[in-house]
Amino acid sequence: MLGCGLLAGAAQTMPDGRPTPSGQPVPRWLSLKSDRVHARQGPGLDYRILWSYQVSGLPVQVIAETSDWRKICDAEGAVAWVHRSVVSSRRSVINLSREEIPVHAGRSSTSPVRARLSARALVSLDECVDQWCEIRARRLRGWVPQTAVFGAQDRPLCNANRPAGTGRNGQ
Repeated sequence: MLGCGLLAGAAQTMPDGRPTPSGQPVPRWLSLKSDRVHARQGPGLDYRILWSYQVSGLPVQVIAETSDWRKICDAEGAVAWVHRSVVSSRRSVINLSREEIPVHAGRSSTSPVRARLSARALVSLDECVDQWCEIRARRLRGWVPQTAVFGAQDRPLCNANRPAGTGRNGQ
């Protein structure tokens, strides 16, 4: 509760120092609401559709915003604009590695392993504490290292000044 009160009282700003229209921090994590979300070159319906995301729940990082649009960075480092109605504050993470990630019973690599998170698996995120994230998949709950999954990083992953439509390494 204390953390929520502190956030509500703090002025949230974008990387250029302007206040965020939503009052939420930037960068922040959201997830895509549906399995068909158009990524646009700019913040409006008159901008060209660059590609469509086809995975509901995919974590994306908001790096800038207008009142109705969110400039996002995805798991491939691509930057695009999506309408605020197609994103959700429900958090998720994805295992981008080719290896399984052990899901531990507690926030320690020495705690028992409850399961393994498969490569490319997408799961719900409850919270991150001390560099460990509690994840959920069906009835299973457990902890994974924060650095092992995409969707839980504390730092901005893409430059907000990069034009939409650019991918990893600004290409």
